[in-house]
Parts: sequence; structure tokens; C-alpha cells
Amino acid sequence: MKLGRVKLTILALVLAPCTPFAASTDVSIVGPNPELPPPTHTLLPVVDIAPAIGWAPGSKPRASEGLAVAAFARALDHPRWLYVLPNGDVLVAETNAPPREASGFKAKLMKFVMKDAGAGVPSANRITLLRDADGDGTAELQVPFIEELNSPFGMSLVGNDLYVANADAVLRFPYVAGATRITAKGTHVTDLPAGRNHHWTKSLLASRDGQKLYVTVGSNSNIAENGIAEEEGRAAIWEIDLPSGNKRLYATGLRNPNGMAWEHVTQALWTVVNERDELGNDLVPDYLTSVRRGAFYGWPYSYWGNHVDTRVEPQRPDLVASAVAPDYALGGHVAALGLCTAEGARLGARFADGMFVGLHGSWNRKPKSGYKVVFVPFSAGKPLTPIVDVLTDFLDAEGRAQGRPVGVAIDRQGGLLVADDVGNTVWRISLAAR
Repeated sequence: MKLGRVKLTILALVLAPCTPFAASTDVSIVGPNPELPPPTHTLLPVVDIAPAIGWAPGSKPRASEGLAVAAFARALDHPRWLYVLPNGDVLVAETNAPPREASGFKAKLMKFVMKDAGAGVPSANRITLLRDADGDGTAELQVPFIEELNSPFGMSLVGNDLYVANADAVLRFPYVAGATRITAKGTHVTDLPAGRNHHWTKSLLASRDGQKLYVTVGSNSNIAENGIAEEEGRAAIWEIDLPSGNKRLYATGLRNPNGMAWEHVTQALWTVVNERDELGNDLVPDYLTSVRRGAFYGWPYSYWGNHVDTRVEPQRPDLVASAVAPDYALGGHVAALGLCTAEGARLGARFADGMFVGLHGSWNRKPKSGYKVVFVPFSAGKPLTPIVDVLTDFLDAEGRAQGRPVGVAIDRQGGLLVADDVGNTVWRISLAAR
């Protein structure tokens, strides 16, 4: 038995007396009106990690009918996020969490076992440029673009300025079209909440007029168990005014928002959010939602509108009363991270209007959930059902992770790019040849 499997067996024995595996339910927890089950309280969460093994030679995920998938770039170092430049070059953030100390038995236990899920590797702290100059769907150029960053994640080009979100700050770099490397030191734009960094990823999205920059900041805990003071400025989306450099909170109560996108009909801002843990197999579903300026989305005091989380003390009924319910449930513990609009995609009529979502996959649900890329169809600016699987088979027959999808982006030719941080690959989805 491999060491990783031994660790998981030991963990199962430790948790078995106090944490029964929750049975899968038959309620609908996907779509605009999920049927939420009652919460289940346990001493410790269900733990069902998919050990990371990577892709065997010649293997790859499975694309939906009518689509094809191939490797756009391989041999990357934990690729997490993608950004497509106007000239077609693709930037990929090779990154992972900054160093952090696990505090308490539960945190140390989770840090120990998360290594088996592929989340324990050091951060490369690098953005790499991928170039497919001949348009054959494979990047022939793969070079370091910006190095010596601090757990970089989000990227956004505004004019000749490339903005990069580190774990603790937004930086600005001078960009020249066609350049294959930036050596200039980044200019500090603004600090971002850091510290314990329970959720360290910060994504970026520029407004269409280039005047504003939006930044996601996840919570520092599951349900503010370290004190609400540690959550100052977190579980939120910030708005940065680029001309002045001033920033303000745009929306709050979003436990761990990640990818953002503009919906092309309504021009509304949308994001995907990872909800809280330890309430059961199907609570609380991660979600896709439009984001209203000044709105509060419940965390930590409530979920899905006014469903009160009784574990949080002190309670805030005043905030719960104002909590906005999300637009669309994606399923329990699927770990929704990547998000991009289908605008510009050339993947057929099925994928003409909607959003692609990268589901990184659960660690605390049995059976496992996520581990795929899905498409949420839209009509008149609103999400519809059913949700459509786009890229699957990231888990093998034994439940091991061959890959885990994270960031998604539409390339200049209309293909869908997917960053796979366990498979160390960027996949490209296109229409299948007829």
C-alpha cells in the first residue's frame, strides 16, 4: 500500500467514531431553486480525499459529445489560473498557497491529508506565457513571463498595464504586445487582506471601460471560528478605481468567491462561490450568482438567503434579514473555482450562451462531487437547467485524481482552455472533427 493510501486509512480510522459518512440524498441541489436538506452537525467533517496521481501516458479527460480535447501545454508546475491576451498568447499562473502554519488539531490533520490531494506542493510563484503561433491547438512556446511573485492568481490587462493579484496585493506591470518576458518590478497598486490565508486565491476582472478592477477575497475560516475580526475585508469582492487607486467593498458575505465574468446581455457581474463546510453532504451548495453592488450574501451568519447557521456566535439577525439568495446552485462541495462566459466560444449551438465553470472537486463529501468542467446555459441573462457536463473523467475507477480542473478561458480561436493543477496540463476543448 502506498504511503498516501496509508495516510488516508489512518485518517478514516481517526474520524470513524465521530464522523459518520453522510449518505447521498435525492434532493435537487443544482439549479436556481435548490431543495436544501436539514443541516447535519458532526464533530469532524466527512473526509474523502481523491489521492492525486496525475495522468498516465496517453490518457486524458473525456470531452462531451461533439467536442474534442487535447493538451495545449504540458509539464507545468501546478497551473491554476488562465488569462488570454489580445494577441492570443495565454498566461497561466503556476501557483499554490503561501506558507502557512496549521493551528489546532483539525487544521493540522487537514494539512496532513491535503498533500495527498496534490495541494501540498510549493508555489512556483510564476506566470508562464504559452504561445500557439501556428494555430494548431498546441502551444509551441512555453516560457517564464513574470517570476518571483507571491502566490499569484488573477491577471487582467488594461491598456498597456498588466495587473496581477498576489495573495497579499495587486501589482501593475508594463506590457508590450508580443513580449515574451517582463523583467520590470511590479508597481504596488493596493494591499489585499492576507494573514492566515485560509482562502488565498485572489482573482481579477476589469470593467469593460477599463476604469475599475474587481478583486475576490475569500474568508479566513470556515464560519469565522477564528473571530470576526480576522475577517475584516474578506469574504468579499472589492472594487478598485484605477485612475485614483481608491478601493471599496463592492459586495460582502461571499465565503470564498473565485472566478468572475461579465454576462453579455445584462452586463452584470457574476461570480462562483465556495460555501461553508461541516453541515452535511449537500450543504451548503456552492453557487454561481450575479453580484449586486452593496449586497450582502449571508456569510457567515446565514446561507442561501435567510437559512441561519446556528454555529456562528454572536448571531446577526439584522444582517440575515438583508441577505441575498444566490442565483444558481452548483452542488454540494463541488469547489467551483473557474468561471468564464461563452462569449467568443466556437463550440457549437449548445454552448453559445452561458458560462463555463471549473469544479475543482470535493474533499469532504461521500460520494465525491465536482472534478469536472460544466456549462450553465443562459437565456436573456438568466441561468437555466439542466447543467451540462463538458469535461469529465478526472477521477479514475478507483476514485483517484488524475487531474483537477481550475481556471477556464476562451482562447482567440474560440476553444475552451482548462487549467489542470494536478495533471500539470492546460487542456484545450474544440469542436470534434467531422
